[in-house]
Amino acid sequence: MLILPRLGLILLGILVLLVLILVALAITTQIRARTIEAQYPNIGTLTDVGGFRLNALHVPAGPKADLPPIVFIHGASGNLRDQAGAFLEPLRGRAELLFVDRPGHGYSERGGPENDTPDGQANAIATLLEKKGIGRAIIVGHSFGGAIAASFGVLHPDKVAGLVFLSAATHPWPGGVDWYYHVASAPIIGPLFCNTLALQAGMSRIEPATAHVFAPNPVPSSYIADTGPALVLRPSAFRANATDVAGLLDYVTRFAPRYREIDKPTEIITGDSDEIVLEEIHSKGLARDIKGSELVWIKGLGHKPDYIVTDIVIAAIEKIAGAPRDLQAMARAAEPRLAATRVETDGGGPSLQAGE
Repeated sequence: MLILPRLGLILLGILVLLVLILVALAITTQIRARTIEAQYPNIGTLTDVGGFRLNALHVPAGPKADLPPIVFIHGASGNLRDQAGAFLEPLRGRAELLFVDRPGHGYSERGGPENDTPDGQANAIATLLEKKGIGRAIIVGHSFGGAIAASFGVLHPDKVAGLVFLSAATHPWPGGVDWYYHVASAPIIGPLFCNTLALQAGMSRIEPATAHVFAPNPVPSSYIADTGPALVLRPSAFRANATDVAGLLDYVTRFAPRYREIDKPTEIITGDSDEIVLEEIHSKGLARDIKGSELVWIKGLGHKPDYIVTDIVIAAIEKIAGAPRDLQAMARAAEPRLAATRVETDGGGPSLQAGE
């Protein structure tokens, strides 16, 4: 007769212990999140774009500027420091530059459910351009940011001087995305996961995950210290990122047919060794769908052309602005260097996995 009461006490004890563990993990997560923010403080400015605020680093053009305004849109798990680290100094003074924290990323607020998909984020960035007094700009999108750049090109053609896609994720692909994106974006269990486990597990994976993103190219020595990838591990940012990625396949399946409406100068830069997105589907799909676009296919290049072939990306921007640039010749010239510096990784690490 005493077995059931004792069993009940055991189960109650286990439940209390579990709750205490989750509370401890949640407190630890908040402390570590604040530490990450102290290490990587906001370097941009928050601007109201209609009920929520977008964060961006806005750099004015210099007196001898030779390029139109340029807007940089980072990929999944990123923030504005990623693109600023690659392009701010090489382009400083040459153009008005806008490096954007996408909704829910970096120090931008998430806004409403309209920002769960690339078209909503494109609309938010369009409003930000209006607030900043930027008319027409060259839109540069990396990885997930490519889906937003493509949506921007369709929905806001009056604000587009040209498009540059860097290892973009833009088209339907076979398969899906890594499991934790679905867990983190789910109701109830998602917030619990993001507020207790995600940051604790993620901190130990930053270096291998970054190596996976860059592979087979080497990671710049100061990349992690300069760009703050740990910012995505904060609970709200992790959930926003997971929601973005978990919904991307459905979105591009629905929206990709509209890319044919884009009629602006377009450069598409990709590598044949991308371990994050399948270039055969995404980049070649953009080249097929956007009339007059140029596909720059680079052997030995992984997922980070912004850092590995920065000169080619800048030349693509210059070409859209009207300068004569032979991007194909530049690509061929870069390939021996990429072959000579190729590195091997264990293939592990979180990724978008859009097509792999």
